[in-house]
Amino acid sequence: MFDLPVGTPHARRAYTDFVKHLRRDGFTRMQYSVYSRHSSSKENAEVHIARIKENLPPDGEVRIITITDKQFERMNVFWGNFRKTPEEPPCQFQLF
Repeated sequence: MFDLPVGTPHARRAYTDFVKHLRRDGFTRMQYSVYSRHSSSKENAEVHIARIKENLPPDGEVRIITITDKQFERMNVFWGNFRKTPEEPPCQFQLF
């Protein structure tokens, strides 16, 4: 999950570069500024966390949370007033 400034051309470029890095590394957008990526193990998640750290933008805030399959499965998703079934969870899920 991240909150990055976009008030200047330099900040917008840093935002765009960061999102492109996430996509190249296999992340998908869950909602605006929230990306997720499946990691099959804690060690695999740590590899991707290290890649995030290497590509952090100079300003803004980035938060990383790792959750299990069961935690992801219990997520409530609403579309308007209607509950929507969440995506099928893989072995383990990692959110950014």
